Amino acid sequence: MKRLVLFFFILLPFFAFAQPQPAKLQTSVLVIGGGAGGTAAAVQSARLGVKTILVEPTNMLGGMLTAAGVSCTDGNDQLPSGMWEEFRQALYTHYGRKRLNTGWVSNTNFEPHVADSIFKAWATAEKKLRVIFGYRFIKVLKKESKVTGVIVESIDQSKRFSITAHVVIDGTELGDVFAAAGAGYDLGMDDPAVSGEKEARQKNDIIQDLTWAAILKDYGKDADKTIARPEGYDAKKYYCCCTDAPCEGKPWNGDKMKMLNYGKLPRSPGATQDKYMLNWPPFGNDIYLNVVEKSNEQRVAAYELAKQHTLGFIYFMQTELGMKNIGLADDELDGGMALIPYNREGRRLKGMIRMNINHVKDPYAYTFYRTGIAVGDYPVDHHHARYPGKVPEIEFPPIPAYNIPLGALIPENIDGLIVCEKGISVTNIVNGTTRLQPVVLLAGQAAGVLGAKTIQLKRKIREVPVRLVQEELLKAKAYLLPFTDVKPDQWDWDAIQRVGVSGLLKGTGKAEGWANKMFFFPDSLVSVQTLPYREKTDGFMTLDDLGYAVWKMYNDNVSGKEIGRQDFFKQYRSFIESTFKIQYRPQSLTYRREAAVVIDHFLKPFKIQVNHDGTKK
Repeated sequence: MKRLVLFFFILLPFFAFAQPQPAKLQTSVLVIGGGAGGTAAAVQSARLGVKTILVEPTNMLGGMLTAAGVSCTDGNDQLPSGMWEEFRQALYTHYGRKRLNTGWVSNTNFEPHVADSIFKAWATAEKKLRVIFGYRFIKVLKKESKVTGVIVESIDQSKRFSITAHVVIDGTELGDVFAAAGAGYDLGMDDPAVSGEKEARQKNDIIQDLTWAAILKDYGKDADKTIARPEGYDAKKYYCCCTDAPCEGKPWNGDKMKMLNYGKLPRSPGATQDKYMLNWPPFGNDIYLNVVEKSNEQRVAAYELAKQHTLGFIYFMQTELGMKNIGLADDELDGGMALIPYNREGRRLKGMIRMNINHVKDPYAYTFYRTGIAVGDYPVDHHHARYPGKVPEIEFPPIPAYNIPLGALIPENIDGLIVCEKGISVTNIVNGTTRLQPVVLLAGQAAGVLGAKTIQLKRKIREVPVRLVQEELLKAKAYLLPFTDVKPDQWDWDAIQRVGVSGLLKGTGKAEGWANKMFFFPDSLVSVQTLPYREKTDGFMTLDDLGYAVWKMYNDNVSGKEIGRQDFFKQYRSFIESTFKIQYRPQSLTYRREAAVVIDHFLKPFKIQVNHDGTKK
């Protein structure tokens, strides 16, 4: 036995040397995961002139939007913000149409390969960006509490790379990087005593159902594309797939195309066959699997169940519903099947700021909105129909359109790391709206700005001024507050955004079904009660009233030396006349649009820095 042990230790150095050693790469910003958020982060970082590497396990960019096959988006149709709007414009150009509402679930439907080509075109255009496909995250590199890089491994496990970086951005679907880095996180539903939400019920590990989506194609009425009977197939699993399905064995009594037209995709130029996204809840291809804390091997094995479940649904449609002409699209994804699952929920970071549903319902009761970097308007929507047990009845309150605070992207106790994708610092309930594709894309764009600014300023991530990140996002025409009635192509949009996110002129939120709103009402009169300084107590502000209020705020908050009222009004009147091309009349009533432009010009609200909780520094 002693000889065996001695022999082992003699050969140990040889074994260590013989193991393939990681290649070493170095970059300024490293993004792990080329999903919706990760792709946006990498492209935005590179656009700001910072050396960036993006690592993605599949051969596609876009995650949910592409590799997962969820090519019908939810929300933000009336918020043409940043990269989300840039993406839509590219789709309009490809399809030659301004509306892509071919399916009834969404106003923006597209083929996954088209979206992938758009994201790859963005990446290819950036000389500072290198994309590495076919590698997955293995291990975090750390020095004390700072993440300094990662080790990644090829999918076939034949190669490894060690990549060091000044900033690492976690764009993984389930939050694998920040978990490995030792950042605090939550998984599952929240304890209401901890989350502060009356709508929450109890702490547990229940997450939302996932879906292994597919893209189907209509091959013509005489075609037979029936697949082989999937392993473990049971038609009863799909009987109740919609209200007019043959639930519990009853005969079909409805439109058999309803489920497909839900996700009908537009045809690319020259195409002659219709395609459909198959992402149908709750008794279609949703399935409950919680593999978040499992190893990669365990996940792969579990995901096979999801694939077979989706194939079973397709087989059910082909055999039970007589839709044999509808088959897997041979020109999308992996023979029509998604490359990755559509994970609606994974780990959720414990960040510098934790966004709960109260911040969404009534943003102006708190200060987080002042640090906004991404916007959303979709209601809180959870998928729990396939959980094999009783799910606590959670109240999903109506919400207005909302924004996400910058601090939700930054771990509370780890340096060198930024989080995007669905794992940002929100509660389980809030995740039901922030998880959606346009919101994740915009949060990723903000993560890219934050990463790039960290490099350029040579500071820690948490030391980068919030206002600096917001100003860069405004240059990219990205909303900070979701003012539905003021669009980025309007000349005063950025002034209204700055004044709005500073809290000087507040919006009005409105819960409105599947497309919630927040209105600025730019063409409404300004109430005297709006601003802190006034010479009268009620009614609407005249130009003189506005001038007086801005003069007082200027002396109190901006200038180091007070300016007299008469001298200020000379500048004020000149600005009004030159900017709005009107003759100054002291008693003319003023509108919110005008007030925002005046306030932005004289008070320069972004010169007043804020903490990550929105309080003034």
